[in-house]
Amino acid sequence: FQGIFVLGLPYALLHSGYSGLFLIILAAALCCYTGKILIACLYEENEDGQLIRVRDTYEDIANACCKKLSPKLGGIFVNVTQVMELIMTCILYLVVSGNMLSHSFPYVPVTEKTWSIIAFVTLLPCVFIKTLKIVSKLSQLCSLVHFIIILVVMTYCLTQIHRWSWAKFRLSVEFEDFLVSVGVIIFSYTSQIFLPTLEGNMKNPGEFRCMLNWTHFFACVLKTTFALTAFLTWGEETKEVITDNLPSFLQTLVNLCLLTKALLSYPLPFFAATEIVYACISRGNHPNYRSPLFALGVRGSFLLLTLLMAMFIPHFALLMGLTGSVTGAAMTFLLPSLFHLKLKWKKLSFLEKCADITVFVLGFLCSVAGIVCSIKGLLEVFE
Repeated sequence: FQGIFVLGLPYALLHSGYSGLFLIILAAALCCYTGKILIACLYEENEDGQLIRVRDTYEDIANACCKKLSPKLGGIFVNVTQVMELIMTCILYLVVSGNMLSHSFPYVPVTEKTWSIIAFVTLLPCVFIKTLKIVSKLSQLCSLVHFIIILVVMTYCLTQIHRWSWAKFRLSVEFEDFLVSVGVIIFSYTSQIFLPTLEGNMKNPGEFRCMLNWTHFFACVLKTTFALTAFLTWGEETKEVITDNLPSFLQTLVNLCLLTKALLSYPLPFFAATEIVYACISRGNHPNYRSPLFALGVRGSFLLLTLLMAMFIPHFALLMGLTGSVTGAAMTFLLPSLFHLKLKWKKLSFLEKCADITVFVLGFLCSVAGIVCSIKGLLEVFE
């Protein structure tokens, strides 16, 4: 929840004004709700009325909903969407890495794209990661680095409290800019693809709903506090990546920390994406699909794909908005509500049905509008 993409939230507030604060809170509530109904789809009642976990993954839920059309259709769609979101996350890490390096060493005559390539070279060992043990150790280091980054930015903002003014907030906003901000905010909360695995590995799965409530509550408080203090400090000068606003003596330190965090964060979504693809391909009976060399080729191809995409779309906030509008909205709002209605229709109350339909409609509208506006913004930048 408190990943590197939190750094784009002050920029989202710049384009959404007071409504952005409301969106951060609303997104937390909706994401918490869809997380709960997604996990509910893993369970069915037995003859004694007890809930039994009959499904293990997001893919299993999708296949159960689409079994009348095709036994594997739902799973294929979910896997494609998951891979898209994970790969886009990897691309964002490369884009951020190039941005951090270019701002940390402005006197070096190297373009931002070239810096991204340099960062990419340091990630080449990722093709040899075979288990989550290594990834988990890297993630622990990420948490420490992220704490340092947030602490530095917040401390500096508090020293500039004399500059704060609520007049910096907009009452009226541009509709297209607002929709891009919606995508950015949604993407900062997405976690649904990991929830089935998380719930299945809890010592006491019965505490899942309570855990979800508290984590979303604290995430909302932290996001709101960070975005608000940063925006009040810089106002209209707020940049896509908020650390670019820091004075030079702090910017280099924080950017190097961000670079470290981005590079350490990359292996997790990369590993998850390649494992999904490799698992789907290796289900075939051909022996070549199960060879270590083939697995290495899959990981190498994905690594190269993320670099090429980072070269063509080097715009952090717009790319994050597009990702949030496409895959984030689908995995977070559309599919959980749709699957819940499909699997639990007969047991849902009228209010629960209305809630699911409302979430689906809101997710659909935000997704379509966000896609159009994000693509339009990217086209304008290229022009």
